[in-house]
Amino acid sequence: MRTPPGTLPDRPQDITPPRPISRVRRVWKHPRLMHHNRLIALVLTANLIVLAVRLAGDGLNAHTTGRLVLANFALTVLMRQQYVINVLFRIATAAPLRWPLRIRWMLAKVYHFGGLHVGGALAGTCWFLVQTAMLTVERAPAQVLAVSYLLLALLIAVVVIALPPLRSRHHDLFERTHRFGGWAALALFWAQTLLSLQAQAAAPLTDPGTWVLAVLTFSVALPWLRLRKVPVHIERPSPHVAIARFDHGETPFAGSSTAISRSPLTEWHSFANVPAPGQSGFRLTISRAGDWTGAFIDDLPSHVWVKGITTAGVANIETLFHKVVYVATGSGIGPCLPHLLAAQVPSRLVWATRTPRATYGDTLVEEILTVQPDAVIWDTNEHGKPDMVRLAYAAYQDSGAEAVICISNKKLTWQVVHGLERLGIPAYGAIWDS
Repeated sequence: MRTPPGTLPDRPQDITPPRPISRVRRVWKHPRLMHHNRLIALVLTANLIVLAVRLAGDGLNAHTTGRLVLANFALTVLMRQQYVINVLFRIATAAPLRWPLRIRWMLAKVYHFGGLHVGGALAGTCWFLVQTAMLTVERAPAQVLAVSYLLLALLIAVVVIALPPLRSRHHDLFERTHRFGGWAALALFWAQTLLSLQAQAAAPLTDPGTWVLAVLTFSVALPWLRLRKVPVHIERPSPHVAIARFDHGETPFAGSSTAISRSPLTEWHSFANVPAPGQSGFRLTISRAGDWTGAFIDDLPSHVWVKGITTAGVANIETLFHKVVYVATGSGIGPCLPHLLAAQVPSRLVWATRTPRATYGDTLVEEILTVQPDAVIWDTNEHGKPDMVRLAYAAYQDSGAEAVICISNKKLTWQVVHGLERLGIPAYGAIWDS
C-alpha cells in the first residue's frame, strides 16, 4: 500500500466514521428510494393523474390513448439519446459553486435520468395495452388490429426481459432484444400509424403522431449514421488489461465514454475516454471482466467499430463541488484518470487494486502519481481487500472534500455510495440502469 505519510491510517479498521444521520433522513438514502426509482415513480404518477383527469372529463378513446402512448415512448427514446444526455449534464452542472451544498448535492444526481426512460417505457406499454383493447372494442380495421397485437406482444417481451433479475442473468439477450426489439417496435408504430390514418382518410403530414415518430426515428438512427471502422493501437501490460489508443480525428472531452464493437449488429461495450491534455486522440482502459473483454485482450484487434456521440459519464458532476474524492477499484481507474489528468477540480484518489504496477504497468502508475502525489494506492494482493467505505471517509475528511465519486463494480459502488450517504456525505457512482 502507498499512503502519504501522516495523513491516513495504515489500516481501515483504525478509521472511525461518524454516527449515521437521523433515521428519517436515512430512509431517503435507502437504495430502493434512490433518484432513479423516484423518477420512475414520478412518471407513473403523472400518467395516473392524466388517467384520473380523463376519466373525470371526456373519458378515454383509442385516439387519446394513442397520443399518450407516443408521449411516453418519446420520453423513453429521447432519454437515451446522446445529445440529450449531454445537455442534461450541462444544465445540471451549470450551477455555481456558491449555491448551497444541498442543492448541488441533488443536481449531481442527474445521471439517474434513466428512471425517466424506464418510467416512460412502463407507462407507454400500459397505455398501449389500453389502446389495443379500445381498438378491439371499436372494431378497428383487421390490419390495424393485427399490427397492434403484434406490437403489444413485442413491447411486453422487451419490458419483461429488461426487468433487473432477467437482465442481470441474460445481459446479452437483454441487449439484443432492446436493440432489435426497439427497431422492430418503431417500424410497427409506423405501420400502425399509417394504417390508422389510411382508414380515416387522413393525410400523414397533418398528423402530429407522424412528426413525433419522425423525430424518434432520426434520434435512433443518428448514432448509427456515425458508424465507422477505425484503427486502434493496443498495449497489453498484463494478461488482465489492455490499453487501447485511438487517434482517428476524435479527441473527446474528459469524462465521456465511447462505445466500441467487433461485431456492430450484435454487441457493444462502452468505456471511459482518457484524453491526455494537449494531445490528440484518447485511450480506453479495458480489463478482463467477461467473455468479450477476455477475447479482446487475448486476440488484440487492429481495427474496431465505433459509433454514436461521445457521452457524458457520472464523474462529470465533479464540477459541482469545490473538491472531490475519487474512489476506484481495479480498472475503475480508467474513468477517473481523465479527470485526474485534467485537474479541473481539486481531488484526492483512493485506488484499491491487485499489484498495480504489474497489472497496469509502471507508465500508467507513474502518470497517476505525477498528478496525484497524495494518492492512496492499496495493493489488495499484498494487504487484502480494505473497507472502502472507511478509506473513502478518511480521504474525504483529510482532504476537506465536498463529495465522493466511486467507480467500481456494482456491489462495491452501491456499498460505498449508500454507506457514505447514510453518514450525510454526498456520494455518487454508476447505477447500471442501461
